[in-house]
Amino acid sequence: MSTALNLSRRMAASLMVLALAGLPGLAVGQSPTSNELVVLTTTTTQDSGILKHITDGFEGKTGIKVKTIVAGSGDILKQGARGEGDVLLTHSPAAEKEWMKQGHGLSRRLVMYNDFVVIGPVEDPAGVKGLSASDALKRIAEKKSVFVSRGDQSGTHVRELAMWKRAGIDPKGQSWYRETGQGQGLTMEVAMQQHGYAFTDRGTYLVHAKRLGLPILVEGDPALFNIYHVMPVDPAKFPKVNAAAGKAFADYLVSPEGQQRIGEFGKAQYGRSLFQPASDKTEEQVLVN
Repeated sequence: MSTALNLSRRMAASLMVLALAGLPGLAVGQSPTSNELVVLTTTTTQDSGILKHITDGFEGKTGIKVKTIVAGSGDILKQGARGEGDVLLTHSPAAEKEWMKQGHGLSRRLVMYNDFVVIGPVEDPAGVKGLSASDALKRIAEKKSVFVSRGDQSGTHVRELAMWKRAGIDPKGQSWYRETGQGQGLTMEVAMQQHGYAFTDRGTYLVHAKRLGLPILVEGDPALFNIYHVMPVDPAKFPKVNAAAGKAFADYLVSPEGQQRIGEFGKAQYGRSLFQPASDKTEEQVLVN
């Protein structure tokens, strides 16, 4: 990025800080101006469709143009740690806490959650339907049924590996355990083609469900809840970031308007919300919900 562009972004961010100073809570009501906000986020937000839904709402509210960079949570956190974006929206709690501990972010606030599910062939060759997540994975391993993993160190992949560990199984290197290195949508397609099982967030699954033909077989286990946080990048560490716009985006997501927009997503098409707003909850409250 050129020196002139860096200077332009810093000047724009400074003007926004002045414009927003003193405003309580949501700092976007005054429609501040800025050249661009860079949001680093995960493939699940894009594949489910909620990313466009919330960024459209933010752009309409503020007039700030949003650019999104989408990858697995592991890659997104690395990019954020290099100051390559203004704000992160991710779903890898343990890694996020470590990222914050390293001093990369200003704050970490709970935004929303949905849940993970295990999908698989209608005939369910491993017989996992209705089991807990741990018991289902044990059964898949015992039967050596095909299981297709993202294998990309995304938040979903990290959680999947944690569930295998919880079940006391290391699937790495097993002939029936196949990694795609791809996002959620493509991974589910591979599972469909190979008549295998897969681990996915519910929101992305519902978007693709009709063409996949892979039903949900395991769901409702509290261990499968999928929590998203928003984290503005710290401008003290990365002066080039658009700090005011990043904070405004984070404030919008946890505001009553942003939470309402999250809660309405999916209702018209699927008859249910794909994500549950959660800014008024703690992680502990979500996990015992």
